[in-house]
Amino acid sequence: MRTATLGPAQRAESLASMAERELDVLVVGAGVVGAGTALDAVTRGLSTGLVEARDWASGTSSRSSKLIHGGLRYLEMLDFALVREALKERGLLLERLAPHLVKPVPFLYPLQHKGWERLYAGSGVAMYDAMSMARGHGRGLPMHRHLTRGHALRVAPCLKKDALVGALQYYDAQMDDARYVATLVRTAVAYGAKAANRARVTGFLREGERVVGAKVQDVEGGGEYEIRAKQVVNATGVWTDDTQAMVGERGQFHVRASKGIHLVVPRDRIHSTTGLILRTEKSVLFVIPWGRHWIVGTTDTDWDLDKAHPAASSADIDYLLEHVNSVLAVPLTRDDVQGVYAGLRPLLAGESDATSKLSREHTVAHPVPGLVVVAGGKYTTYRVMAKDAVDAAVHGLDMRVAECVTEEVPLLGAEGYRALWNARARIAARTGLHVVRVEHLLNRYGAMTEELLELIAEDPSLGEPLPAADDYLRAEIVYAASHEGARHLDDVLTRRTRISIETFDRGTRSARDAAELMAPVLGWDKDQIEREVQHYEKRVEAERESQRQPDDLTADAARLGAPDIVPL
Repeated sequence: MRTATLGPAQRAESLASMAERELDVLVVGAGVVGAGTALDAVTRGLSTGLVEARDWASGTSSRSSKLIHGGLRYLEMLDFALVREALKERGLLLERLAPHLVKPVPFLYPLQHKGWERLYAGSGVAMYDAMSMARGHGRGLPMHRHLTRGHALRVAPCLKKDALVGALQYYDAQMDDARYVATLVRTAVAYGAKAANRARVTGFLREGERVVGAKVQDVEGGGEYEIRAKQVVNATGVWTDDTQAMVGERGQFHVRASKGIHLVVPRDRIHSTTGLILRTEKSVLFVIPWGRHWIVGTTDTDWDLDKAHPAASSADIDYLLEHVNSVLAVPLTRDDVQGVYAGLRPLLAGESDATSKLSREHTVAHPVPGLVVVAGGKYTTYRVMAKDAVDAAVHGLDMRVAECVTEEVPLLGAEGYRALWNARARIAARTGLHVVRVEHLLNRYGAMTEELLELIAEDPSLGEPLPAADDYLRAEIVYAASHEGARHLDDVLTRRTRISIETFDRGTRSARDAAELMAPVLGWDKDQIEREVQHYEKRVEAERESQRQPDDLTADAARLGAPDIVPL
């Protein structure tokens, strides 16, 4: 099928088109759940719009642990239904929906007690694998295995010898969360949805009790639009309560924010061929392979400060370093940390005892006619949340609507990906790119890699790496602005690529080159290029300053020292 281009012209056309005629469904919020809801609605034949106040995945959906997993620890809580559901979704993503974006990843679980712990943990992991296979979606991953201490130390030489008596190794999956969401949005648009980022809902349109649409401000151009829709879906994650307040209705639940932070360290700082999962006194700690890096996380603390830019404090960083160093033979120091990012989990908090234990479960409500609210849940089960949200919206439509089909709808780039992967050596020979570069592109864009190769064919300089960020090609920066909806330098360095957390300078040395590559696509003059670079540098400095602060309050104040950019 044809791919969708999310450039400046398409964004302007989408906003105008959404305001021209009534939609069947308008989705507010373009994190993974909102983007998934738009795809679900449009593939049922509904006219669909999607608006996002900032950038695709700019909230929780770009700041996760980057894992697609069944939730092994939920087995311990006896939440079999949630694990079964998530394992099915993991299998679908790996095998059918997004094999170019979702990849297997091994984890080692060190055992610290002889006898009973191997039996206890081993039975849990065996059940995890069995539940996956029973759903028919476990074929893409190897089965777990038991390791002796000697074998475990050969697999993960980074571990202290006295940190384990043996180990279990099992598999889950991972993805680049922000890239996944951008691809989800493009897939929805390819099927006919209209989508615009930097388009903020400022209020809802009402006819009596009924919600009949939304007032939307174009944050970039300054225009105001009234977008009418038969059903509006609020998929704003940790902003759910704020969005609901515009309607003036209390729901049966609230969404509270829980902060989780992650550290990114170079691959050579932890000598291991596998990821690690470690128990802490509160939860679990992951050490996750991430290209030429490791991601170490996460924390779980209440957060009631700025939702747009949650800040990691010095105490958060120390907490993670202390816990991971408890098992590492060569401890990590602050100097080893290349990147830090903080995200907020949207956890459901009930109005009564009956709903107070909803935790990572999701829920869908219809608080007033014309408005559906979807909240809670996990990244892995976004497709199920989207289905439930559209099912609820369909009840309010006076028409027959097809059942959900997203189980059978691969994301853009999935179709043909495996054939191109098998031909990667020939593609490298044809284009003059090193085969490692071709592999990098295929694992980020799948079959859409051909679109980047066309850009390089037209301008061979785009086949060169971006200065000070060697993992990424210059073509990827241009493509982010021309095809993926990137409007600002921050969008590219933080979400379309991961330069902001994968380099010690956090992208500041690449910023000007990237801005100059984006400028022709977005129509920037020299003044706007300068504003973009200065804003990005201020943002990085504000984040660094926040990470030197002792607690959440001072970290939040420091992070807010860099305001969001708005073009003049």
